[in-house]
Amino acid sequence: MIAQGRVQVNSRKARASQTLSRGDLVTVDLAFEERPRELKPHFLELAVCYQDEFMMVIDKPAGLVVHPAPGHWSDTLVNALAARGTRLSTGAPGRPGIVHRLDKETSGLLIVAKTDEAHQALSRALAARRIHRIYAAVVWGHIPQPLEIDAPIARHKVDRKRMAVLAEGKPAKSLVEPVARFDVCDLVRVRLETGRTHQVRVHLAHVGHPVVADPVYGGGGARRVSGRQRTRAQKVEERFPRLALHAAILRFRHPISGEECELKSEWPADLRAGLAEAAGDLDLVDRPDPLAYLGFFA
Repeated sequence: MIAQGRVQVNSRKARASQTLSRGDLVTVDLAFEERPRELKPHFLELAVCYQDEFMMVIDKPAGLVVHPAPGHWSDTLVNALAARGTRLSTGAPGRPGIVHRLDKETSGLLIVAKTDEAHQALSRALAARRIHRIYAAVVWGHIPQPLEIDAPIARHKVDRKRMAVLAEGKPAKSLVEPVARFDVCDLVRVRLETGRTHQVRVHLAHVGHPVVADPVYGGGGARRVSGRQRTRAQKVEERFPRLALHAAILRFRHPISGEECELKSEWPADLRAGLAEAAGDLDLVDRPDPLAYLGFFA
C-alpha cells in the first residue's frame, strides 16, 4: 500500500522506512482500486527440465523474480512464460501458473501449472507436504550430524523486508543433512517440510550456520570466522558471486497421472568457482556434475 501511494503521513506520501512521531496523522486510502496490470511478454531463454500438457518444471536462474510485483512488473518468470505462449493456470491474481516460489537470488527447480486442475492438485500436495523440495547449500561452520530445525518464522519486527524466527510466527520446519565437510564451511542438503519466505536462509542462520555469501542473513560472512581460518574464509566468500543456495531436487506425484516424478538440477555454473574454492578442489570448476561427485544425490 505504501508503494502504491495509498498511505500518507501529515498529508505527504509515506516512505516504507519512515519513523512515526507522536501526533503524526496517518491516512490510508482503503477505497483505492488498482486497475489489473496487463501481463507483458518478456523474452528470456528458460531451461525447461520437464513439461507436458498439464505442468512444467523450470530450472530458474538466479536474478529472476518469479512473478510480477513492485519493481518487477514485466521482467519475471511469468512474463517470460507469457512470451513463450505457454498456457498457464489461473492461479492467484498476478501469479498465473505459480505453485510455489524461489527467492530472486536463489536458482533451481520450480513447478509451474498449465491447467487449473493440475494447479489445484499440486497446491493440495504442497499443503500436505507431499512435494519434497530439497536444496543444496554451502554454509559457514560444520554440521556434524543431521539436524531438524523446528522454529516459527515471521516478518522481522524492525526490518520489514527480512524474516526472523519469532514465537508468534508461522510453523516452519527444515531437515538438514551434512554432505561434504570443507575447511571453513560445509555442503549440506536441506529438505523443506514447510515453505515460509526465506525459510532455508533464516533457519540456517538461526542455528549458527548461515548460507555463505548471504547478504541479508549471513551474520557477518567471513568475519564470523576467527584466527588463521579467516583468510581462508575470505577467499571462499570472494569466489561466490551470490548466496550459495540452489533448489536441487523435486520429488512429487504427477498431478493428473499420479506417476512418481523426480527431477534433479546440478550446482549452477556461476557458483562452481565458489564450491571449488570451498572444497579446495579446483577441478570442480570444470566438472559438469559437482553435486553428484560430492555425493549430494546419493
